[in-house]
Amino acid sequence: MGSQEVSTVDWQGKHVTVAGLGVSGIPAARALHERGALVTVVNDGDDERARAQAAELEALGITVRLGDGATLPPSTELVVTAPGWQPDKPLFLAAAEAGVPVWGDVELAWRLRGDNGKKAAPWLAVTGTNGKTTTVRMLASILEAAGLRTAAVGNIGVSLLDAVLGETEYDVLAVELSSYQLHWAPSLRAHSAAVLNLAPDHLDWHGSMEAYAADKGRVYEGNTVACVYNVADPATEDLVREADVEEGCRAIGFTLGAPGPSQLGVVDGILVDRAFVANRQKQAQELAEVSDVNPPAPHNIANALAAAALARAFGVEPAAVRDGLRAFRPDAHRIEHVADIGEVAYVDDSKATNTHATEASLAAYDSIVWIAGGLAKGATFDELVTGAAKRLRGVVLMGADRALIHEALTRHAPEVPVVDLERTDTGAMSEAVARAAELARPGDTVLLAPACASMDMFTNYNKRGEAFADAVRARADESA
Repeated sequence: MGSQEVSTVDWQGKHVTVAGLGVSGIPAARALHERGALVTVVNDGDDERARAQAAELEALGITVRLGDGATLPPSTELVVTAPGWQPDKPLFLAAAEAGVPVWGDVELAWRLRGDNGKKAAPWLAVTGTNGKTTTVRMLASILEAAGLRTAAVGNIGVSLLDAVLGETEYDVLAVELSSYQLHWAPSLRAHSAAVLNLAPDHLDWHGSMEAYAADKGRVYEGNTVACVYNVADPATEDLVREADVEEGCRAIGFTLGAPGPSQLGVVDGILVDRAFVANRQKQAQELAEVSDVNPPAPHNIANALAAAALARAFGVEPAAVRDGLRAFRPDAHRIEHVADIGEVAYVDDSKATNTHATEASLAAYDSIVWIAGGLAKGATFDELVTGAAKRLRGVVLMGADRALIHEALTRHAPEVPVVDLERTDTGAMSEAVARAAELARPGDTVLLAPACASMDMFTNYNKRGEAFADAVRARADESA
């Protein structure tokens, strides 16, 4: 199916099983029911929240089976799954044995776009291990600056189904896609797409790094204008080479160095384009200044270049790239400056939940007191510590798997002082900030970049970041 074609399915009387309640399952069940499908929702959980959700769906005439997400209901012709359900679940094995296709919520949204009579907006898609949300929001800001009706949707928290079936008729959508979502989206064909980077993540779900990369690479399949890759990460360019794209689709690189032909990059503090110009061999179009990127950390400049490449692929003028980047404000807990106290900067990058994200965060500062630790999710830290050792003034460790980081520091940065906090109560972060402040010197940055998940001590990375920011602000108030 070409990128501009709209799929039509006769849903009347079609037996569809929706796997999972929640953000994607409930809208999928409703949309399919409204189109005449015979919908059965299966869900592993059977708690109070699930029962309340089930009651709402059952009132519409939708069948719901709680506490049983393993069995394929009889007569099922299609399974639509929430993205987090692992491919080796018995439900999917049974579907494969019965020859029943499995779609994710993204695939369903792709198939239903234009179904309500609206123009089917093209998708500019972004995936990668880190930086997806920031890049998609930057892209949406640039598209808005160009006067286009757009929205940042997908894995960013705004349902794609809601976007394609809602009242608004969009000119283009900025779409964040996870590897889970791409795994279940066989017919997705974006206008243009970017893979920002690749690092080991979610390997328990995918089974191997090769399978994880292959699912990320699906975002390039059938692209019509541009496949955007990271020059500094050759694996992303390899995925472009392997993709089956529309004739005329181009490979567009982004780099923090001076760009070659068909690339975007940085020259003397200016973001420049040598891809979407009349003479790629000789011309370079200025897009924005590095100072227009907020914050101007190296990995965030890379995000800005990827967003600019996708916008330029869609025909956006340079001035809109500049204006969109200037207008963009990053989400909380993403390398967020909290305060300066006694000539020491305090920065919250609680969203750095894996080693790849933390490596980028540590590279943004010259002298760091690093607050780290939490749930390692099978990660190792030797490479991260080796790369950052010369930047570390000191380290404060907390959380369940802090010993793994401590051991790596002992091996590769034995001269760096380490504070090991055993406490896990609500005051632990306040103590971590206090101990970090003792280690810091004027000109240093106290950086929360945990390299670990948060759930051992906090509900999520947001709560962890809020605890850090609260502790920093309380210290600032005391110093005032």
